Amino acid sequence: MNADRVAELFAENFTRFGELGASVSVWKDGREVLSLAGGWRDREQTQPWDADTPVLFWSATKGLAAACVLRALGERNPLTTRVAEVWPEFAQAGKERVTIAALMSHRAGLSTLSEPIEVWDYERIVAALAAEPPHWPLGEGHGYHPRTFGFLMDELVRRLTGETLREYWRTHFAEPLGLDLWIGVPPEMVDRVAPVFPARVAPPKGDLFYTQFLTAGSFTARAFTSPRGLHSAAAMNKPEALTAGFPGFGGVGTARGLAKFYATLAATDRMTTTLTQGIDRVLHIETAFSCGFMRDPVDRDGQKLRRTFGPSLTAFGHPGAGGSHAFADPEHRIGFAYVMNQMEPGVLPNARALRLVEAVYEQL
Repeated sequence: MNADRVAELFAENFTRFGELGASVSVWKDGREVLSLAGGWRDREQTQPWDADTPVLFWSATKGLAAACVLRALGERNPLTTRVAEVWPEFAQAGKERVTIAALMSHRAGLSTLSEPIEVWDYERIVAALAAEPPHWPLGEGHGYHPRTFGFLMDELVRRLTGETLREYWRTHFAEPLGLDLWIGVPPEMVDRVAPVFPARVAPPKGDLFYTQFLTAGSFTARAFTSPRGLHSAAAMNKPEALTAGFPGFGGVGTARGLAKFYATLAATDRMTTTLTQGIDRVLHIETAFSCGFMRDPVDRDGQKLRRTFGPSLTAFGHPGAGGSHAFADPEHRIGFAYVMNQMEPGVLPNARALRLVEAVYEQL
């Protein structure tokens, strides 16, 4: 592909959009066709950023977690399997009919916990999720699970395989495919990880999501703070957070690793078929999900309402808070990823990544 236009826009991210350090990688037909990296690991601009610089990519981790669950399910456990068949305690509080498909597509109504529990207390969190009544009736829409999703996926993998999701990811994906991606980095790697920095600008005024996000006690605010702890960039930069391995928001790696993951992922109907679309009860915008992956919502004529994942109707992936972005496009046999350390407001990709996505397709 002709990378000149992509490289021009990538450079503009630093001069026009205040990027600090970043990488973009594009794979096509099983090989990397574009790799750009630049900037700095630190705000003092003393440590250069290169293509091998790993960084936290927040909720883009959810794509990794979803792939682990789907592989663990195999063919013996269809998506119509009720969660309680795998995890019997989950049947509490009227959740006995919730299927794995509903759980993975953010329809189970478990975006937040009613009791305050620290994010470090895995066993207590999982027990609380099993006992939690759904926050809306099954079949009445969906709402993004910002923090609880990873714990739900982790427990499914444990019940299905006896391994933690972190272990399963390493043995079935990261090591066999040679991916520089970790759900919990080894302690000796901590110093290699570039720190992330909080947004320097305020969120836009009048936006319903941000209004709810900043309103203490709102459902959206509770969803993004439950389980509680590790809510700031500074907290996530600490060694104990980087090594912990949170499958919903704690993934660390390179753009090359993320793009290769999506490029080599054996895309299935479970990933490319939208299971739910509508106004999200947490994000307050139109969203769509397959099994654990985000999709672009479409109108009644099947046309995309936005092109977060490029023009293809088969594309799927998952962004991360602040600007990280990764997806697969099975139609064009593409894997794309953008990672960076200077966050901006928002849970969906911003102009820095989206302009590159558009340019990639223009240059194919």
